[in-house]
Amino acid sequence: MADSVVANSDVLAYIPSPAQGVWQLGPFPLRAYALCIILGIVVAIWWGERRWRARGGQPGAILDVAMFAVPFGLVGGRLYHVATDWQKYFGPDGNPVDALKIYQGGLGIWGAVLLGGIGAWIGCRVYRIPLPALGDAVAPPILLAQAIGRLGNYFNQELYGRETDVPWGLQIFRRVGDDGQLDMMNGVSTGVVDKIVHPTFLYEMVWNLLVVVLLVFVDRRFRIGHGRLFALYVAGYCFGRFFIELMRADEATEIAGIRINSFTSAVVFLGAIAYFVFATKGRETPEQLQPGASPRPWPWQLRALRAAGAASPEKPSDAAVSEETASDAAGAGTAEETSAAESGAGESAETGSEKADSDKG
Repeated sequence: MADSVVANSDVLAYIPSPAQGVWQLGPFPLRAYALCIILGIVVAIWWGERRWRARGGQPGAILDVAMFAVPFGLVGGRLYHVATDWQKYFGPDGNPVDALKIYQGGLGIWGAVLLGGIGAWIGCRVYRIPLPALGDAVAPPILLAQAIGRLGNYFNQELYGRETDVPWGLQIFRRVGDDGQLDMMNGVSTGVVDKIVHPTFLYEMVWNLLVVVLLVFVDRRFRIGHGRLFALYVAGYCFGRFFIELMRADEATEIAGIRINSFTSAVVFLGAIAYFVFATKGRETPEQLQPGASPRPWPWQLRALRAAGAASPEKPSDAAVSEETASDAAGAGTAEETSAAESGAGESAETGSEKADSDKG
């Protein structure tokens, strides 16, 4: 605990931290961190549903897929945090049971996106809707949810940066529990300011909101699809997080002298940019968003990418149709084209039957 206490009048210009982040309702603790996470999830589902329906998707699909994605995402976020800060829980002074206390903070966004994406993939497989298109619909809402979740870090007095004297510095109050012992997480402020720090959680929240506005603008202006808007969300978040992470002063696992979160940000940023560049251009038609519609190609499906690139989203060209038909012959056809082939075969059979009758006559 810092021995020096800021006690001059200049601190009035700084941002004060909340007096507490936990309120007792009888035997039940009401935690601001958990409320912010829940609020973010609700907003993301509500806005994501509106965006999905505006694209022509089936109502209720976002909530259906969220039943898979949200639990997976929470588990993934916690696993990433525990894995990258394992010494806090399994080190000499750690308590492994604390790894389960998600309400005390600690969700790694990359683990949440990775495992949440797997949950979404399972949900999309169950409901037979294209995952890339769904990712584009929920990209801005997910980032807005992250911004709302950062308010939970504010109440927990965590994820702040180095000490500073900038006017927007954040006051970190000394908190104590009911027993009078120091408890920065669950206690109540004594009014004593331990230090003034960079509010890096606030920097990230503001950056997230700016990227949300950018995503909405790009989506409306260029009507991109096939997972490219989701890739742009990942790249935008990682770009800001890389620099914000450099301002952090708390203990963290490092790789080659670089904080692991900065390292991860750089790697994931490059992967997201690569997907954005090489993925299929254009946007899915409303018919392609319906359950059971043919899936769109991924970047590594080069032949399918060429076929999709030769066709406009609204009306495929003859060349694209011809190439897709050839792809069907190789075993990669769609359900609609297969149905059309069966219909054509039936018409040919009827024509042949009529001709045979005519010959007999």
